[in-house]
Amino acid sequence: MRTSEAVQALASDDRDDREYLISDLSREFDVTLRALRFYEDRGLLSPRRIGTMRIYSARDRTRLSVILKGKQLGFTLAEIQEMLDGDGRGGKPGIDLKLSLEKVDEQIGHLEAQRAEIDAAIAELTATRERLIREG
Repeated sequence: MRTSEAVQALASDDRDDREYLISDLSREFDVTLRALRFYEDRGLLSPRRIGTMRIYSARDRTRLSVILKGKQLGFTLAEIQEMLDGDGRGGKPGIDLKLSLEKVDEQIGHLEAQRAEIDAAIAELTATRERLIREG
């Protein structure tokens, strides 16, 4: 029996609710153990403890998915926390359920501004590269 299976058998009174070790979530979502502990320290995840073992619930797994999606979309952890805070009011947690049109438009504008800055930097570096090739 794998460790996570043993933990589930030991720690879960409700067999329908899957539980995960930190290593399970780390592998599944390709994040470091340090990142998971950081999210826990920030109050974004709240695993149960058995000794030094962290036991993550299906809810924690869903929250981690939302956290990573929020980061992918360029939101700060504070903004992601606001989105997650809404999941206790009923309904499933999910970024699409917690964003207002205003917030989406604001984030699109922010990302477009970043893209413009990146495009300008690439253009400048490309011009410098071409100049260096000509001079070299």
